[in-house]
Amino acid sequence: MTGRLIAFEGGEAVGKSTQAKLLAERLGAKLTFEPGATDSGAQIRSLVLDSPELALSSHAEALLMAADRAQHVAEVIRPALDAGIHVVTDRFIGSSLAYQGFGRHLGVDDVLTLSLFATGGLQSDLNVLLVVSEEVARSRRSSPGDRIEAEDADFHQRVLDGFRTLAEQNPDQWVVVDGSGPVGEVAEAVYAAVRDRLGV
Repeated sequence: MTGRLIAFEGGEAVGKSTQAKLLAERLGAKLTFEPGATDSGAQIRSLVLDSPELALSSHAEALLMAADRAQHVAEVIRPALDAGIHVVTDRFIGSSLAYQGFGRHLGVDDVLTLSLFATGGLQSDLNVLLVVSEEVARSRRSSPGDRIEAEDADFHQRVLDGFRTLAEQNPDQWVVVDGSGPVGEVAEAVYAAVRDRLGV
C-alpha cells in the first residue's frame, strides 16, 4: 500500500507547523517541511530565506525552491510513501504556486510545470489550506521574519488571494480550514476534513 501525502498550506502565522505536527502524530505519519528538510535543502533555505542582502531574481527563487523540493521528494517523501507510510508536510507545491506564481507574478502554469518536473510528477493527495484574519496573523508574529516574510503587504495579499484561488479552482485537491480558533479545535477540524477526503 502506498502512503498518502498531505500538505499544509497558507500564509504567514496561520498555524501550519503546529497543525502539521498534530496531524502527523495522530496518523502515525512522517512529518516534514519545506524548504530545508534535507542537508542540501537546508543550504537552499539559508540562501532563499535567511539572506536578506542577497539579490535573488524571482526566477532564481523559483528554481531554488524547486531544487529543494526535488531533493525533498527523493530523500524524504518518496521513500516514505513507497514504504506505505503517510507523509504530512508543512508546505509543498501549493506554496510555490502561491508565492512565486501569484506573489512574484511568474504565472501558475509555469511554476506548476517546474514543480512537477522537480517531483517527478508527484502531487499531494490533499492540500489543507489554513486561513486566519490579518489581525490574528499579526498577533502571532513574534519576530521580524525571514526574507519572504519581510515582503510588503501587496505581495502577501497576492499570495493569500492566490491560495484561495487555488482552493476554489481545485476543490478535489484542497480543503480550507479556519485556523483562528483554539489549537485543539482546529486540529479536530483538520482531522475531520482529512478523514472525510482520504479515509485515513
